[in-house]
Amino acid sequence: MDENLPVAVIGAGPIGLAAAAHLLERGLVPMIFEAGPSAGAAIEQWRHIRLFSPWRFNLDAAAVRLLEPTGWESPRLTALPYGGELVDNYLAPLAATPEIAARLQTGSKVVAVTRKGMDKTHVRDRDATPFTVRVEHTSGEVRDYTVSAVIDASGTWSTRNPLGTSGLPAIGEDRAAVRISSPLPDVSGRDRGSFAGRRVLVVGAGHSAANTLINLADLAKEEPETGILWAVRGASAEKVYGGGDADGLPARGQLGARLRRLVESGRIELHTSFGISSFTDSEHGLTVTSGDGRALVTDVVVPCTGFRPDLDMLRELRLNLDPAVEAPTELGPLIDPEFHSCGTVPPHGAKVLAHPEKDFYIVGMKSYGRAPTFLLATGYEQVRSVVAALAGDQVAADTVHLELPETGVCSSDAGTSCDVPAASSATEEIKEASGCCGTPEPVLIGIPTGLAHGRSGG
Repeated sequence: MDENLPVAVIGAGPIGLAAAAHLLERGLVPMIFEAGPSAGAAIEQWRHIRLFSPWRFNLDAAAVRLLEPTGWESPRLTALPYGGELVDNYLAPLAATPEIAARLQTGSKVVAVTRKGMDKTHVRDRDATPFTVRVEHTSGEVRDYTVSAVIDASGTWSTRNPLGTSGLPAIGEDRAAVRISSPLPDVSGRDRGSFAGRRVLVVGAGHSAANTLINLADLAKEEPETGILWAVRGASAEKVYGGGDADGLPARGQLGARLRRLVESGRIELHTSFGISSFTDSEHGLTVTSGDGRALVTDVVVPCTGFRPDLDMLRELRLNLDPAVEAPTELGPLIDPEFHSCGTVPPHGAKVLAHPEKDFYIVGMKSYGRAPTFLLATGYEQVRSVVAALAGDQVAADTVHLELPETGVCSSDAGTSCDVPAASSATEEIKEASGCCGTPEPVLIGIPTGLAHGRSGG
């Protein structure tokens, strides 16, 4: 790796900015590209969602060390933040530090990564050749940047899974796009006008679907003409309801129990075994048809079916990806949602995340491919290890530490935390990494679509 060249960091969310902070500590220069207008732009889309886990698990240690000299005040580490607070009280101040601000380019979408002067078929001197990162700026300019290494922390928010079965869009889905909302709309706030008094169909069987349905039910109290439909592919919604009062996590149990009551009372109309085959739009509404011929008519559809990585921009790189979940090959079996919840994923770093393309790493939610079980704490440990590897500190790169409870918690919503005093130093408390109840409590970053085994689509 040419240390005279910068390291490209794609994405200025929590994991991307943490990677930049670790690079700076190692004496390496980050060049950060963010497609959105500001740091944490994806989280801005779900700023109304509250996390299950307290602040202490939302903060990267290197990022905090960068923030503290600026006079930044740590949030109360036992408090549960909303997505908007994560942006306003952490990511925005971090992006504004002189060290980060000078190296952050917003409105800059990475459209391709390759080796300078060679496509993926060329092998001679490949590992010693710098990377070219092609970027489209909002000004309309397209520019190539030469960098020594690439850390892709671009996430998966921009590429949701289609609503049809078999991994494909349903027939007519693209034409119906105007009727399909974002995955986590703020139905009672920012997006209220799109839902009040309308027929709404929520598709999916994860916690994002549950949250949206409950918020819609609250909206319907004030706007009685609001109709709520819910479609899942499975034969029942039992796994969404969870364990109720017997659930090991009270907030999760309360969420499921409340949703069950809303369905049983008729306030939410549940349709099971409903695999969408087609969409047909008309002046009377959007007709959504299942594979067995049943039809629902709605005004707007909320997609809660999970996400997948955008791999198009990496087509000229030599990658090893798991055939099932599209994560790095060694990581895939560790996170496959058929077998693992987020609490059962072992700690992992640069070695597991490596590809045949030397000095290129996918980190954060995108590293998990289609698995919906990624945790913020996992991402922070990923980038610490990756940056150590890029800096030549193999011992630090190979030494990974992360304690996660085997609860299958992969969701965010209103919840409770133990009320213990915050430590005097945020940095010291993060180092301790001790949970408020004796067990570390990790937090999801991204969209809470996972269930006990990470399934989101029913």
